[in-house]
Amino acid sequence: MATDEAALLARTRRAERLRGIYVIVNEDPRVVEIGRAVLDAGVKVLQYRAKSGVNIGHLQLLRQATLLHGALLIVNDDWRAALKFQCDGVHLGPDDEGFAAVPPVRKALADRLIGLSCGTVDEVRYANIEEVDYVGIGAVYATASKEDAGAPIGIDGLRAIAAESWCPAAAIGGIGLEQIDAVRATGVSMAAVISAVANAPDPGVAARALVERWHAGDA
Repeated sequence: MATDEAALLARTRRAERLRGIYVIVNEDPRVVEIGRAVLDAGVKVLQYRAKSGVNIGHLQLLRQATLLHGALLIVNDDWRAALKFQCDGVHLGPDDEGFAAVPPVRKALADRLIGLSCGTVDEVRYANIEEVDYVGIGAVYATASKEDAGAPIGIDGLRAIAAESWCPAAAIGGIGLEQIDAVRATGVSMAAVISAVANAPDPGVAARALVERWHAGDA
């Protein structure tokens, strides 16, 4: 099998796991503890976000934990760190290197995933013509977890924007347990959460409740 075919196969297998609850953990003294707790709770997609720079030790421990649980580890912003530490992919926002020029990042990452933040139909259509594996759409609801999230697009906005995407979509922004059913009903593949887990008294219990609520819709 040619190298590019092997890379595409590995990338496709990773992309098959882009389903369900997608937990974003911010760099923090408890980030590994929280990450392990949500993985134990059944979360299969974990994103590590370190706006002030990657903590190598934390990233390595999260990589070990995700491998143990058969889960994906996505790095926010820093595609070089995703590559260096053998993570499953990178998530890029409008201000990140590579967002407006995906091909060089795709070439470098080869078999790893690329996700883009999108808040409009035009941004999703841009993602469609690049080699992107998923899109993050939001903010759906008002959120204090991301300063540049913009005005909420609401459930109707989420549904309209997600309908334009050729790849799996993750809803993000102000999503908690009470919003899961409405978000899932739009047809998105994932619901991304931050505060619903990080601010919970017990992140593992909160994550398990989210996972169970999501999968209750499978019945």
